[in-house]
Amino acid sequence: MNAESSVALQDLAAPEGICYGCGSAHPRGLHVKSYWHEDGVHLIARHTPDADFSGWPGLVYGGLLAMLVDCHSNWTAMAWHYRTENRAPESQPRIDCVTGNLGVKFLKPTPLGVALTLKARVEGEVGRKTRVLCEVYAGEVLTALGDSTFVRVDTTKLAAAAQGG
Repeated sequence: MNAESSVALQDLAAPEGICYGCGSAHPRGLHVKSYWHEDGVHLIARHTPDADFSGWPGLVYGGLLAMLVDCHSNWTAMAWHYRTENRAPESQPRIDCVTGNLGVKFLKPTPLGVALTLKARVEGEVGRKTRVLCEVYAGEVLTALGDSTFVRVDTTKLAAAAQGG
């Protein structure tokens, strides 16, 4: 599955991350883990939602699917930046991106109790913006597509701006 490392990108680049979806250090989070696929183009993540994330009986809540697409796609953008700069994910300064636009198209109902696989790749880059396409599979069935844009940022400036600074 992973051509470069057996350690997830989240654990290499941001072990102190607190995002509920993909933060390695979040005490109750989902701990989504992203790895380079052996094809060297895609990043892969796997997650099996529990019953707390029900939408309709027996089906995954669409908001969870959106969060999975958001987290995994963002890591795809960051991994791509590290790779194009010939840098290891644990190198400094850290590369961070935020969601500029999150697009999710729900194709089929996604059943609970089935392992989900997310497969994402970079479709294009313009300056600091990176477009990522992401497929969500329940087993072998494609259930959702993500088409999102991520913006490379300096998180210290971003945090200051969010606090009115």
